[in-house]
Amino acid sequence: MHHQSFTSPTFQDRFVKEAERKQITQVSRSQAYKLEKANKYPKRVQLSTRSVAWRLSELIAWVESRTQSRFS
Repeated sequence: MHHQSFTSPTFQDRFVKEAERKQITQVSRSQAYKLEKANKYPKRVQLSTRSVAWRLSELIAWVESRTQSRFS
């Protein structure tokens, strides 16, 4: 999956729900919550009383940081 750089002028940040979050990061829901509690994963944003989402830019940055640390 290729994403535009989020420093690109054409990039528009948006919220993503659980299914897309999992597809982007390849991290299970339970593991994502554990990492989030340990401040090692992007925080969920409460959209309503029963709805949460993640910022796409934060998920992409998290994936890129994990990829870069593997190859540095």
